[in-house]
Amino acid sequence: MADLSSPEPTGVVEARNARQLAERVRAVAAPIVRALELELVEVQCAGHGTRTVVRVFIDKPGGVGLGDCEQVHLSLGHALDVEDPIPHAYTLEVSSPGLDRPLRRREDFRRSVGKLVSVKLRRPYNGQWRVVGRVIEAKESGVTLAITEPDSGTTLEVEWETIADARLEVEFSSR
Repeated sequence: MADLSSPEPTGVVEARNARQLAERVRAVAAPIVRALELELVEVQCAGHGTRTVVRVFIDKPGGVGLGDCEQVHLSLGHALDVEDPIPHAYTLEVSSPGLDRPLRRREDFRRSVGKLVSVKLRRPYNGQWRVVGRVIEAKESGVTLAITEPDSGTTLEVEWETIADARLEVEFSSR
């Protein structure tokens, strides 16, 4: 009997492969980054074949410098050559997560208490899918924000599962 099920769309397969590759790279990178007293923020893989780009984002209190990125690049590059999770040529990029870094884990929110964040919601709040506010507290159930947009002055409790995406907002000081 013939299999009449339709194959998965190419984009779905590529996305799954990119996630699997990112997890394999993360497994190699995590102990190296930790040994260098840095934090592994995120690993992303994009492209395919020899156009694959592996992006590794690192951080530390006070921010990372060029020397930190170079050190991780060298150490991780050698380790990936040995472990060989990528069977073809690729480009390895190591950088800081940037001023508008994504907040993915609870620890990211805990470290961001007092900072301004933009949160995309899975369910709208007062008709808004995105809220901007200052992190007051990050706890087991979720994060508490002092909303600045759209309802300035309101405090909002956001459960972890209702957060679709979150990023730090860049703030400029007026001196």
